[in-house]
Amino acid sequence: MNYLHKKTKKMKRDEKYIFPVVVTFKTSNRSNAKIKQKVIRNRNVDEVNDVNVKIPGIPDKAIILSIGLGESFIGKFK
Repeated sequence: MNYLHKKTKKMKRDEKYIFPVVVTFKTSNRSNAKIKQKVIRNRNVDEVNDVNVKIPGIPDKAIILSIGLGESFIGKFK
């Protein structure tokens, strides 16, 4: 019965299958708010889209305009 209480370790993901996730957001709901982009290279799309996960650099009150997957989305809104 002791084997049920062991913690499972997360397996390290293979780096070649993780694509950069590009999040485009505004810091407020005003019309003249600056549009910013954040490139996240160590998380997948589901982790970025989850409400409970806090991502450094993106405020809690930010309005997310788009989430893209891959290098082609970098600089698209600029």
